[in-house]
Amino acid sequence: MVALRLSPLALSRSRFALSPLAETLGAVLALSRPHPAAWFADWHARRLPAFTATLDADPFATGLLGLLGATTWLPRSVAIPPPNGLRTTLADELTAVRAVPDAVFRAELELSRAHPHPRYAADHRRHRDLTWLTGRDWGARTADLLHALWSAHLAPEWPRRRAHLERDIAHRAGLLATRGWPGALDQMSRHSTWEGPDAIRFGHRPGPDRVIGDAGLLLVPVSLATGTWLCEGPAGHYAQVYPARGAAPAHAVDGPGRALERLLGTGRATLLVTLRQPATSTELAARLGQSLGTVGGHLAVLRESGLVVGTRIGRRVVYRRTERGELLAADGEGPAPGAAAD
Repeated sequence: MVALRLSPLALSRSRFALSPLAETLGAVLALSRPHPAAWFADWHARRLPAFTATLDADPFATGLLGLLGATTWLPRSVAIPPPNGLRTTLADELTAVRAVPDAVFRAELELSRAHPHPRYAADHRRHRDLTWLTGRDWGARTADLLHALWSAHLAPEWPRRRAHLERDIAHRAGLLATRGWPGALDQMSRHSTWEGPDAIRFGHRPGPDRVIGDAGLLLVPVSLATGTWLCEGPAGHYAQVYPARGAAPAHAVDGPGRALERLLGTGRATLLVTLRQPATSTELAARLGQSLGTVGGHLAVLRESGLVVGTRIGRRVVYRRTERGELLAADGEGPAPGAAAD
């Protein structure tokens, strides 16, 4: 089973990142496979006709995306570590995809052929012969295809998706600050475990261990995905993609329970319940239909009471509930909307 081994320096330099390319790959995997999870079935139904039309119009797209959806080995020519951390753009990543030589591109697809996904064996057999791999400049063609899929299916939703992913990062950063890496990795995926003093394991796939270089490991959340995959760059440079908690956030706001409302007041109780998913003050104001001043006042009281804490991510301050806030809010809310079982 593959383990990621980190030196103390690599561990101290590991950090979170965002990847529009990984988000695009997650959408491709979701649309390429039948029987979507119930929590994004509506999105799947809306997007599938346009996605199918893209495949019908291009044998290269049909073969490539079909293979990606039916393998347990995403080719390193598309599974690459995001180069600019939280500021990574799709253009940054597609530049690297375009630069992949044809010989390397084909060799990576051969590896994908050799690792069929047990759930999608029929699809894998249909695409594994690579007869669709004709012409040349496959890296550039793949970059154009991924850019088109991003524009059609993800770009309009990216601000909301990005906010959701940043909330997940804030949650993990809070766990990291209070419980260390073992706590941050807890339930990151179904199989994520911390082993010994220096190893992380994300699944049961056989293979050699990877040694993370001094730059550290990048941890990249994506939505619309239930699995994980490892992105590999130059020697020692790796990124681990993992599913963000739950679906993209719903717009509806649940009300607090009466006991919590009597204790904190309606405004502060509603805000605490809303912070079941970490958010910025601007996001809270938009979601609750309140002014920034009102939300800021409520946040100040909740922070002074030790019920919420703010974490700076780039230019944003993302607020989340503390352990005390989680315990207090537990009696004031029901199950999280759209929570996904991995």
